[in-house]
Amino acid sequence: MHFVLMGLRGSGKSTLGRRLAAVRKWPFVDLDECTPAEMGLANVAEAWALHGEHAFRRAEVAALAKVLALSPRVIALGGGTPTAPGAEALLRGSIAREVVRIAYLRGSAETLRARLTDAANTHRPSLTGSDVVAEVAQVLATRDPLYAALATDVVHIDGRSEDDVLSELLRLSEGS
Repeated sequence: MHFVLMGLRGSGKSTLGRRLAAVRKWPFVDLDECTPAEMGLANVAEAWALHGEHAFRRAEVAALAKVLALSPRVIALGGGTPTAPGAEALLRGSIAREVVRIAYLRGSAETLRARLTDAANTHRPSLTGSDVVAEVAQVLATRDPLYAALATDVVHIDGRSEDDVLSELLRLSEGS
């Protein structure tokens, strides 16, 4: 069973995913690396700038489908993956077939903004036309209901250390 990490930018999907995979000795896949590769490009910013959101989301779903067809691994979704046309149905179908467990790394807008600022992770394309850090509350308000409804587990990250969250993910992934 794949163990999937979902959440907004700054929630720790890639960092925690790599650590979880290393401890479990499972392969790790970061969809934010697979999607641009699917488009023949180097990174998300380049793919978004050259082809736009619509083409990026199509490639994202194609990359997700390919990864889900592989042997079980830890998968870090892109923040917008669940919003891509067809991705929610693909993930729900995978949950129903018991081949995926999805942990939503849920943080407050304040926590996510602080993490994005500290990580200098503002090279990502804006989703609203606003500054990447400034738009966090708006994007969170839009995506949180979908993430919460799609997740098999919700892991709260506010005020918690990376090691503490990793311990919870290790416990959750034992059944995967």
